[in-house]
Amino acid sequence: MNDIVQKKLNILADAAKYDVSCASSGNNRANTQGGVGNAVNCGICHSFTEDGRCISLLKVLMTNNCIYDCAYCINRRTNDRPRATLTVEELVDLTIGFYRRNYIEGLFLSSGVIKSPDYTMERMMLVAKKLRIEERYNGYIHMKAIPGASSDLIHQAGIWVDRLSVNIEIPSNPELKRLAPEKNYVDIYRPMNFIKENIIAQKEERKHLRHAPTFAPAGQSTQLIVGATPESDRQILSLASDLYQGQRLKRVYYSGYLPVNEYDQRLPAIKTPPLVRENRLYQSDWLMRFYKFKANEIVSDEHPFLDLEIDPKLAWALRNLHQFPINVNKAPYEMILRVPGIGVQSAQRIIEARKFRTLNTQHLTKIGVVMKRAKYFIVNNELPASVFDLPSETLRKQIILGDKPKPKSQPDTQLKLFSFGDNVKPLRLTTNLAMLD
Repeated sequence: MNDIVQKKLNILADAAKYDVSCASSGNNRANTQGGVGNAVNCGICHSFTEDGRCISLLKVLMTNNCIYDCAYCINRRTNDRPRATLTVEELVDLTIGFYRRNYIEGLFLSSGVIKSPDYTMERMMLVAKKLRIEERYNGYIHMKAIPGASSDLIHQAGIWVDRLSVNIEIPSNPELKRLAPEKNYVDIYRPMNFIKENIIAQKEERKHLRHAPTFAPAGQSTQLIVGATPESDRQILSLASDLYQGQRLKRVYYSGYLPVNEYDQRLPAIKTPPLVRENRLYQSDWLMRFYKFKANEIVSDEHPFLDLEIDPKLAWALRNLHQFPINVNKAPYEMILRVPGIGVQSAQRIIEARKFRTLNTQHLTKIGVVMKRAKYFIVNNELPASVFDLPSETLRKQIILGDKPKPKSQPDTQLKLFSFGDNVKPLRLTTNLAMLD
């Protein structure tokens, strides 16, 4: 790698860290004879950026030049910052070079919009095409679809990549127009709809033609920025739920707003990103995808924002104590899933295990249930009846205090006397006695 490409890579890899909507798995693609690499849906090795975000690919922008002036974006055209653009050939060489050295397991390619959406999308598509055809690369590729680009270019890109994503960024159209006047929901949803329809059509075609070309076999995803605008968590999760159902998205990613353009008065005056809120949104998203929760159960008109002190599943349980306690030996699977301290795998194990015995606390612990939480919401002959008589606020405080780590004892240096028959020998120990309990 020459010095010029190295300098470009430093600039563009750093600029790419603000986009969190990258996935490291989701598709199987076997290697071919003479080819390079393969993609597997069990996941890819991860690394971490300086701000703590987990990445697993060569995550890079094709260019950080951009014709748009979005208030929340570090790469907006009015920002005075180093700019760089990688050519198609440079991106292909970087990907193959890093892959051969085992530095990466795939490529996540995004870009600012240079000249026009079509111009940008064409060059991104050519990167994937060259990797697949000329380099015979079979590894994972995730590419951003540029809103406003032609359907033909997006279709060509979908043939060569594993996943496509179109970032919505701002959770409501009025706020998007306020912070990014050159963007709108119509242009964003058009490629999302196109990708969804092509994925459905491709799946139907492959039922009849086994070797029909694939189209974005790992699906599509999007990103929502949290905290740059005043939308409530209810609005954000309702939008995410609609995207999962209507657009059939694989993932919605949530990105706490990073105050990169503090001079812009349209943006909130915050110093640090709302990482706790971001985490609660991911937990809520998990509940919708795997625990059969609906968005209006997690947040509502009465509770439009998520509780930052406790996770959303526990918050729901405390608001619905009238549904508890439940009998784990009789309750349906859907209700067992809603017990704090019981995950999907544990719930499945409970359903199987209770066919053969009546489950007690020891059984549940071995299954993987977190009893320090679950004990407040389940019926078990071994639990005292008074556990279920606690009011909601008292129970909340008790669980929060119980979740906090106990303060570590200071190392205790004492003179201990050990007796060996008639001999008493002094032995000085430096140890944490609390660890011996």
